[in-house]
Amino acid sequence: MPNPGDLAPGFSLPRDGGGTVSLSDFAGKPVVLYFYPKDDTPGCTTEALDFTRLAGDFSTAGATVIGLSKDSVAAHDKFCRKHGLGIILASDAESDTCERYGVWVEKNMYGRRYMGIERATFLIAADGRVARVWPKVKVAGHAEEVLAAVRAL
Repeated sequence: MPNPGDLAPGFSLPRDGGGTVSLSDFAGKPVVLYFYPKDDTPGCTTEALDFTRLAGDFSTAGATVIGLSKDSVAAHDKFCRKHGLGIILASDAESDTCERYGVWVEKNMYGRRYMGIERATFLIAADGRVARVWPKVKVAGHAEEVLAAVRAL
């Protein structure tokens, strides 16, 4: 997992609505990159809605919010339409970016072990370095905490 001060790993991934999104698209601007397990599940929906609700505030602060999961672009499109999301959703179907950010981990639910995304957020500063990391995110109040950190950059 990249630490504050580390250069953020680059990526170029398919995104909702078609096309691709790359970290380099936002060179010179802060980026909030949040990893979440699955579209349209309770915690992930709440997190996406919270970031959408604050999207204007993030934009005013000069930052772009990107949500990233293994879901397909089609699933992202459906998720966005269903909930009126106003943030970018990137598809990391092969888990490459998840692995580079250290969030593709072994999980354990009801005694069953499997690989999955650990919810985490990275604030990437305008210089491309990681400014802050929130591992093992608890959704309640998280988007507000991230916005405060963006404003403090």
